[in-house]
Amino acid sequence: MVLALLARLTAPPSQTLLTLAPTPSTVSFTVSTRPVPATVAAKLRNYVILLLRLVIGTLVLATLWTKWRITHGQSTDILLWTLGGPQTAALLKAIGALGWNYIAPGAVAVLFVVLRRGYTEESLTLLRGLGVQTSSSAATFLKSPSRRFIPTSDIQDLLIHEAFRGFEVRFYLLIVVKGEKDIVVVFPGLLPRRAILEEVWRGARKCLWESEGVGRTKETEDGSAAVK
Repeated sequence: MVLALLARLTAPPSQTLLTLAPTPSTVSFTVSTRPVPATVAAKLRNYVILLLRLVIGTLVLATLWTKWRITHGQSTDILLWTLGGPQTAALLKAIGALGWNYIAPGAVAVLFVVLRRGYTEESLTLLRGLGVQTSSSAATFLKSPSRRFIPTSDIQDLLIHEAFRGFEVRFYLLIVVKGEKDIVVVFPGLLPRRAILEEVWRGARKCLWESEGVGRTKETEDGSAAVK
């Protein structure tokens, strides 16, 4: 039982592939570790967690605002009038007694946990005749995802390759860009399993080349799949 629990805790998060094709010339593949709630209880739990994050974040911001007003000698009567009671007065006194060297680091740590994205999403969007865009989500909700656009004319190859990561063989999808020494790895943070990569590779080939009758498949010397 202990070994099973340790294996569950150390196992990598499950990954899901979401494919969207709003038009015949546009397709988007998104790999995510975000759990998909399948039951009503799971959906309610997600809403409760979201509500708790909002409440905790609001309380932290209110604490910082209160400390700032107390430090600058401004009135906090609005809190006494809104909340009332001796508990509010005692709380304001405690906030005023605490130094910024305690409140500021604690507030930053709590806000980081509240705003932290608990999952990772990476996507590949293909626009026929224009190019492809890769995207990776940021660690927090405040930071925008990192994106890169590659024109179709600059795409030389689209490959599924394999490499060793420690003692494990991992497959990854890469784009060879003309005139660049380094390759572009798609889904670099998640490195999905081979079945997901093959589905994305086939869909990307179909969107970019096969519909125009110029796509063909070949096998490289090491057995990885390539598109020309």
